[in-house]
Amino acid sequence: MNKDERIKVLQDIIQIPSENDHEGEVAQYIAELLNDYGIDSQLVEYAPGRSSLVAEIKGQEDGKVLVYSGHLDVVSAGDHEEWSHDPFGAEIVDGKMYGRGTTDMKSGLAAIVIALIELKEAQADLKGTLRLALTVGEEIGMLGSEQLVDEGYLDDADAFLIAEPSGNEAIINAHKGSIQYEVIAHGESAHSSMPEEGIDAIQLLVDYINIMNEKFDQAFNTDEAYNDQLGRSLNVNTVIEAGTQINSVASKAKMKANTRVVPEAGNDLVVKMMQDTMDELNEKSDGRLELNLLQNNPAAESRPDNDLVKAIQASADWEVGTQTLAGATDASNFGRISDDYDLAVFGPGETARAHKLDEYVEVADYLKFIDLYIETAKTYLA
Repeated sequence: MNKDERIKVLQDIIQIPSENDHEGEVAQYIAELLNDYGIDSQLVEYAPGRSSLVAEIKGQEDGKVLVYSGHLDVVSAGDHEEWSHDPFGAEIVDGKMYGRGTTDMKSGLAAIVIALIELKEAQADLKGTLRLALTVGEEIGMLGSEQLVDEGYLDDADAFLIAEPSGNEAIINAHKGSIQYEVIAHGESAHSSMPEEGIDAIQLLVDYINIMNEKFDQAFNTDEAYNDQLGRSLNVNTVIEAGTQINSVASKAKMKANTRVVPEAGNDLVVKMMQDTMDELNEKSDGRLELNLLQNNPAAESRPDNDLVKAIQASADWEVGTQTLAGATDASNFGRISDDYDLAVFGPGETARAHKLDEYVEVADYLKFIDLYIETAKTYLA
């Protein structure tokens, strides 16, 4: 593709709204684009109107399987009137392309698709397989990556390059796991002048929070539970809803929270601690605590000097280091395939611009990453 064609692909997919769902149209566009260049693809339906996509090119010899991955969904653009540029217009001004998803992460998505196409067109001498895994529902639930892993589409993968926005200076090779959950305390309403006639759901929830905070600190604020790359596990209570009026004992209280987990702690152990704490309180209380897991994704960790990181560093014409990520990516699911895999999260755009008004990507960065992904595949699959 020439420069204008590369830019048009990104503009085309920015102009397809895929806010939190409705990814099917983007997947269909990419499937048709790949087909134009003689590349077969498979749409993997998650739900009506929502399909992930898998496609690949193979070298002349067997070798490693390198997966290039990105997600098809974007977060809501919110009130379009608050934007200076149409969030789905893909307008280019002073070298910047504006629109929802330009940074997170349709620029990375388009770049890996074009890299695959251009490698096919050039009949690149690859040893192994370059596969695309484009996923639905990453922003809320990491749904597509979970489905692709569960259904075996990635069982033979040796490495994952996720084209999430990272900036140009450092490759992300590890991030914490994420448990999003809610705790519901069920009590019984009563007049506030006679609280003994009811069961205070707020107090039951507060008891849980205090006990759980103490247990969490004792278990995970230790040298044994510390990860040299990622640090310590964290638990943050973020939302509390309770009560209906000031003179009534609350019959229900609900908390939402997020735990960020390092491998040394492990998601299963954290969830067991939550459930055990609830069981202990439920035995002593006339009320009842209930746990609902909203998202449960393990940590993703690979060596900072893994072969994929080295391939990127060798392919880049600028200096690139490594770092860890505070958030989480589809790598949480990809890492369930094997304990030994190469991971690199590296893509155009800056995380600080994601999910914001007037989101944009530097067009030059987008074009530069296409070339980088081409050279990285050649190097890793040499």
